Amino acid sequence: MPLPRPRAKAAAPVIELERVGKSYRAGALDVTALRDVSTSIAAGEYVAIVGPSGSGKSTLMHIIGCLDVLTTGIYRLSGEDVSTMTEAELAEIRNRRIGFVFQQFNLLPSLSALRNVELPLVYRGERRDVRRQRARTALERVGLATRVEHRPGELSGGQQQRVAVARALVGDPSLILADEPTGNLDSTATRDVLDLLDELHDSGRTIVLITHEREVADRARRVLHIRDGVIESDSGPGTSAGTSAAGTSVSGTSESGTSESAPASAGTVARP
Repeated sequence: MPLPRPRAKAAAPVIELERVGKSYRAGALDVTALRDVSTSIAAGEYVAIVGPSGSGKSTLMHIIGCLDVLTTGIYRLSGEDVSTMTEAELAEIRNRRIGFVFQQFNLLPSLSALRNVELPLVYRGERRDVRRQRARTALERVGLATRVEHRPGELSGGQQQRVAVARALVGDPSLILADEPTGNLDSTATRDVLDLLDELHDSGRTIVLITHEREVADRARRVLHIRDGVIESDSGPGTSAGTSAAGTSVSGTSESGTSESAPASAGTVARP
């Protein structure tokens, strides 16, 4: 009788949070932004994190993106404990393994679309000819092949966000973090950006999307609903976005504020 084959070891989740907390001081007050947050996201998932203004969703994204540090708990990125890493190691992760898309685009107004997309590769030390070719390819992928020499002021809001998506792609990261990427866009541009995120997910990338808009969250395959720094519901892998494990609909609460973010390639840590 043949011996049973050993089971293959399961791959570590791309994102694994264990009782993560984040607090900081605001004047004389101690503010708790996250409370005992525990969840995991597997490779290739498309997850939306939804909540009203002040819910902690952008703080959570900053921690996942290594833009900020947690106060308590454990965060593992592809099995590695982020809390033990130096600032140089965190900057390396931000540059090589994570692509960022922000609501405010964070494009440098004096640079062309091509040079804005090149920036992560400049920080990486890539040769000029290599980074130029990769930047052109990324801009072609988002439909801006004829706009490579245009500066941000010469582009529409939707085109600027597509430049930001191209910049997130140029380093070929496995994880894309998008913080309110459609917040400043009209309905047509919103649809274009969400179509791009769908394509990236279909190509195998892990997508984590921060939003307060139900229509945007519905494009994801899984929804986490956060309020007051706590995850209230999780639709879970394999269930329809827009419905939690308990069967409750994702809130469409309006977000009145905007999140503060640092350019992904700058290697700086954002502070609350």
